[in-house]
Amino acid sequence: MKTEFDIAVLPGDGIGVDVTVEAVKVLQALPARSTGFTLRFQTHEAGAICYQRTGADLPPATVAEARAADAILLGAMGHPDIRRPDGTELAPQVTLRVLLDLYAGVRPCKLYPGVRSPLAEVRSGEIDLVIIREQTEGLFASQNCGIVLHDQLATETLIMTRNGVQRVCDFAFRLAARRKHALPKRTRTVTCVDKANIFKSFAFFRKVFDEVAARHPDIRADHAYIDAQALYLVQRPRQLDVLVTENLFGDILSDLGAGLIGGMGMAPSADIGDRHGVFQPAHGTAPDIAGKGIANPLAAILSAGMMLDWLGERHGNAVLQDASVRIERAVASVLAAQKVLPVDQGGSAHTSEVGDAVAAALA
Repeated sequence: MKTEFDIAVLPGDGIGVDVTVEAVKVLQALPARSTGFTLRFQTHEAGAICYQRTGADLPPATVAEARAADAILLGAMGHPDIRRPDGTELAPQVTLRVLLDLYAGVRPCKLYPGVRSPLAEVRSGEIDLVIIREQTEGLFASQNCGIVLHDQLATETLIMTRNGVQRVCDFAFRLAARRKHALPKRTRTVTCVDKANIFKSFAFFRKVFDEVAARHPDIRADHAYIDAQALYLVQRPRQLDVLVTENLFGDILSDLGAGLIGGMGMAPSADIGDRHGVFQPAHGTAPDIAGKGIANPLAAILSAGMMLDWLGERHGNAVLQDASVRIERAVASVLAAQKVLPVDQGGSAHTSEVGDAVAAALA
C-alpha cells in the first residue's frame, strides 16, 4: 500500500494564491494527528502572471512535474486583463485537462450547516448532489479553433465519441455507488442531462448512457433535458443525486448548483482521469479582491479533502479516506459554530483566520 505522496501545487493567479495557502495549511495539520501517509508539497508556476513574465501560461517544466506527481492541487488561473494576442483569455487549467486526459469534472453541491441557500424552503443538509461534466469533448473540444468568416459568420464544433461518453457515464455510475453516505434514504440515481430531442449528438450521448446504465442495474437511471434540469435544480434539488452531462452544459449547471449552496466560495471540484487528478475550487481568480484577505478558502480546503479521498481510493489507503472525511467535518463544524465565517458567508474573518479555524477543528 502506497503511503508517501508527492503533491504538485499550482496556486495560479489572484485569489488562487490566497486560498491555496489555506488548503495546504489544513493538509499539513493532518499528519501530526494521523498515521498512514505522508504528503510532500512542491509549488510550481503557471497562470496568467506566469504568461506575462515568461510567455508561457503552462511551462513544460510545470507540466512534467504535474505528470510525475501523485495529485495536483490547483488554485485558480487567468486574468481578464492578460490575454493572448488574439484577445482570448488564458485558461491553462483547461489545457491541463486535455494534456492529462482529465475527462470527469466532479462538482459536488452540498449545503452545509450554517450556510443559507437562496431557496427559502431548503434547509442545511437537504442538498447533496454531484454534477459530472465530460471535460475532453463536447463544445469545448473546439476551444480556440472556431472559425469567424469575413466577420459575418462564426462556427464552433461539438464533438462526442463513444469512448468519451462511455467512460464519463461509467464514472458517474461508479461514483453514485460510492455515495451511500449521502442522504442514505435517497435512491441512488444517475441522471443523463442532454438535449436529445433536438440534437443528434445528444441523442447519441443518451444512447451510450443507456448502454452503460444497463451494466449498473443497482443504480437507478434517469433522463432530463438541459432546460428542464436547470428548472429541477431550483425546484427540487433535494431529489437529485448524480447528474452527468456534456462539457458546456456541465459548466453552466455547476455554477447554478454553487449558487444554491452559498456561492462559488463553497464549491469544490475535481478533474479526474484514469491516471491523474487535479483538485481546485470551482471559482475564478477574482483579481479585484486578491491579497485583501476576504476570499473564502473553504472551496479550496474541501477540494483538498476530495484529493485525499481520491488518493485513498486509488491506492487502497483507508487512512487517507478517513482524513478526507475529517476535513469535511472540520469545515462543517466551523460553519455550524458561526464564529469564524468568511466574508461571503456573512462573516468578517480573514482568509487565513478561516484556514486556521478549520485546521484547529481537526483536533
